[in-house]
Amino acid sequence: MLDVRGLKKVYEGSGRRVEAVRDLTFSVAAGELVCLVGPSGCGKTTLLKCVGGLLDPTAGEVFLAGRKVTGPPPGMAFVFQEYGRSLFPWMRVGENVELPLKQKDLSKARRRELVTDALASVGLADATGAYPWQLSGGMQQRVAIARALAYEPEVLLMDEPFAAVDAQTRADLEDLVRRLWRERGITILFVTHDIDEAVYLGERVIVLSASPTVVRERLTVDLPAERDQVRTRVAPRFAELRTHVYEQIQAAKREVAQPVKTDAPPPH
Repeated sequence: MLDVRGLKKVYEGSGRRVEAVRDLTFSVAAGELVCLVGPSGCGKTTLLKCVGGLLDPTAGEVFLAGRKVTGPPPGMAFVFQEYGRSLFPWMRVGENVELPLKQKDLSKARRRELVTDALASVGLADATGAYPWQLSGGMQQRVAIARALAYEPEVLLMDEPFAAVDAQTRADLEDLVRRLWRERGITILFVTHDIDEAVYLGERVIVLSASPTVVRERLTVDLPAERDQVRTRVAPRFAELRTHVYEQIQAAKREVAQPVKTDAPPPH
């Protein structure tokens, strides 16, 4: 579904040249939930913006379902970290969710149906007439997720979407993403700096090196498909996986990582 080939991004200006992403190659299968994690400042957001067509890569290509991404593609939705800046405060919740649907050739009744379904899916069926600023941070991020769902994307990109909420809300939102992923079969690429979150959410975890970024490891998460915040997080296998990812990231901070060409087997 999503194919990233030799992606490179260099920022130039004011006499400076910063190589943010050196050479990233990976793929995400249709219906897969993959988490990207790496050291702070390794270019995770830069990568996601290139994948979403919001930034032009210096080199390399991104393909969505075989079509080259040259700008924001119609089959992709993006959930940003800063929900306060991605929702329009002067528009009601229902209007915020409906906004991208106006770019599609849909009847008003169909748009209303999609908005209602999306808000119900994230537990905000009664919030249609509220303004974003009347909601808590976690509820605002649910609105942003609902807006993405209503668009019916093939691929959902999520850029550290729970970084600004409290721990309890974060746990609830993680379970929400897992549930929506199972119910709707959306392909999700989820960027996070939280190792535990990456292991809990993902079917695979792609570990990035320090900047300039390459893929350090591709790790299959062999946890049960049914996960919960209590039993999963205290399972010995969860501890093994999160420890392994943590060790990889610490090693990435100490050395120049080399690309890994094949999926790594889960450590035992």
